[in-house]
Amino acid sequence: MKAEDVLEILQVLSDVDVWIGGGWGIDALVGMQTRLHGDLDLMHRLDQEPLVVEALARAGFAETLSWRPVRFVVSDGWREVDLHPLRFAADGSAVQSSLTDEPFRYPADCFVTGTIAGRTVPCLSAAQQVYFHQGYEPRERDLHDMARLRQAFGVATHF
Repeated sequence: MKAEDVLEILQVLSDVDVWIGGGWGIDALVGMQTRLHGDLDLMHRLDQEPLVVEALARAGFAETLSWRPVRFVVSDGWREVDLHPLRFAADGSAVQSSLTDEPFRYPADCFVTGTIAGRTVPCLSAAQQVYFHQGYEPRERDLHDMARLRQAFGVATHF
């Protein structure tokens, strides 16, 4: 997936609230594309999910995987979007269902902005990215992404 694809998908979803996570989220934080990406991870408001699905369907995306309520994936045949529904609290924090009894937690201050191809985009904070990169054996791309965050922000990571 290219930066232009990310911006096009964000335009399709311009009427809803979404935040970029994963590899593109890290690249948005550091302000440049640092590696190739196979998909786009987007967090969205659970109460806006029908609008998200409808907008993406109009753009040619169809669901290819469902692990609801945790996540689901849509694709247009060559681009893939991994969607993560969030339930927001009055204080701006959110939770995402997980496959365990403990949900994924998003503090209110983790919803920030970054830059992709010179455009300001909504994304998850460096601290939230580090939080999500714990508890599993890192892949090569995870090592790369955490190195970019350490270099750009001086944050501590566990690998």
